[in-house]
Amino acid sequence: MSKYVHKNTDFLEHLPGWAKELALKYGSKTANLYILHGNIRDFLPHESNEGEFIFALIKNYIAEELFGNQDIIAFYDRSDGVSFCSEEMMQEYLSVLSRRHPSIEKEDFVSTDPEKSFYYLEKYFMMRIPRDKKTRCRMVLIIDYAETIIPSGDMLRYSDADRYCLVTMQRWANNPMFTDGDISIIVLTENLADISQRLTASPSTVKVSVPFPDESVRASFLRSKEKEGLLLLERGLSADGVASVTSGLNLMNLERLVLESHEADTSLSMEYLRLKKKEMIENEAGGLLEFMETVYSLDAVSGHDFVKKQFRNAAKAIKHGQLEVLPMGYLIAGPVGTGKSFMVSAFAGEIGIPMVKFRNFRSKWQGVTESNLEKVLNILKSMSPVAVMIDEADAFLGDRDQEGDSGTSNRVFAQIASFMGDTTYRGRIIWFLITCRPDLIPIDLKRQGRAEEHLALFYPETDTEKVALFDTLKKKLNFGVRQFAILELFRKYRFEVSGAEIESMLIRAKQRAVMDNRTMITEEDMEEVMADYIPPAYEHEIRLQNLVASLECTSKKMVPKRFQIENTKLVNEILELKLLLGERT
Repeated sequence: MSKYVHKNTDFLEHLPGWAKELALKYGSKTANLYILHGNIRDFLPHESNEGEFIFALIKNYIAEELFGNQDIIAFYDRSDGVSFCSEEMMQEYLSVLSRRHPSIEKEDFVSTDPEKSFYYLEKYFMMRIPRDKKTRCRMVLIIDYAETIIPSGDMLRYSDADRYCLVTMQRWANNPMFTDGDISIIVLTENLADISQRLTASPSTVKVSVPFPDESVRASFLRSKEKEGLLLLERGLSADGVASVTSGLNLMNLERLVLESHEADTSLSMEYLRLKKKEMIENEAGGLLEFMETVYSLDAVSGHDFVKKQFRNAAKAIKHGQLEVLPMGYLIAGPVGTGKSFMVSAFAGEIGIPMVKFRNFRSKWQGVTESNLEKVLNILKSMSPVAVMIDEADAFLGDRDQEGDSGTSNRVFAQIASFMGDTTYRGRIIWFLITCRPDLIPIDLKRQGRAEEHLALFYPETDTEKVALFDTLKKKLNFGVRQFAILELFRKYRFEVSGAEIESMLIRAKQRAVMDNRTMITEEDMEEVMADYIPPAYEHEIRLQNLVASLECTSKKMVPKRFQIENTKLVNEILELKLLLGERT
């Protein structure tokens, strides 16, 4: 791949998108330093002229597939020091430097110390620049695990070696002699956030993202394993079928799946794939994502008919491939105990796509939070279609104006907001922001183009609705309940009650039956529990949660009549309640 490789259309045609981007940028002769990030620890595919895929690790891919092992290709990382793609290149490097610096030990030329290695590599490259400009000599240095050399963080915390490496990279990126001499530096890191922002934000560097493999690449990889006799599949399952259900896994994961199955002489089944996919993605995410498993559909949800209808319409659109009509995301509001999280997981069960829940990705160490978030977002891209649930979103996401953490929260918030608003993922990544205080979520996240559809769940309004919820919950809990008029008990004990509280009452009644050596809950059990029940003492908080949910709704049809108040009065009462509760307004 020369500096004019972009003219070779046959070569470009067979490159994956990221490699084509790298080739074009390289061929434009406008940059010296390239940062490759993302799925760089994986097998990378290259399509041959015969239409078959060849798979290689990134250093081999760059050296062999992109540059053809020609001219001078050097490698450096903290563990191995300096190496070259062939023994001849290594010997020539040592020979040239030994003649120039006879008093220096050869070990210093290939040292793991970047201060020594970069100094001698630069000397060598400059010596090898042809005096005759008509003679071409390509030189490429591939620096792996760049986060160990130019880490993110405050410059004040840098060691002398870190400062030396950063200044060297910046100088190389802007050195006209490197440009004229065809000397290129390729830096490898999984997460951009792991390396110095001074380098990643520089207009002199080219950043290229290496994506997770798509379905066609996964299928080709699996077919190659099938030809090798390693892929054992359950009857009726094909390589293409496995590829279609393994979104979010890279080729390394797939190879592990295949080899473990082959070693155990066990055929891959859909259930095995489901379990292993969950395990591998959670491991890949480093515990930052959690799969939400559910056996329920929206049929298991009592009441909330308008919200269920909205979700069923969305499910229908997904199944028919009409992704353009789906909202980018949902804001699910309502007071505590209304089953918001259960409703969302039931929706995921309805449409059959995986749902993941964000776990705490924040860290007290500078730079780690941004790195964690970048890793999670890359995994979400590869998993699509996927539903993403963020519970307690008001506390989890923060806002643009947080202080006291060197700007980390502001950067994280901007990163999430930007990703949520990327319309290329409409229908492929569906966001669910769940909260009982939607007023505390910044408008940046809940505006149109992000969490577009605002839905709210409320406590049952009538005794009939309470009965329906009671019947649904006893089925969910699989409790035996003798037939009796539960409606009369709800009429007798007239207090506002949530689904969570009815569930708690059922559990207490079941406990009473068990203590009495009975399997069935009786009317007496429920009566005793309900008679003993004390309504929550935080009625102002519940009232506030109801009001802010009502104000947030994007449709009047889901708001109970008692909360259908003129907006001005609604806002005034919300302000009064906040003052009463000692909140800032």
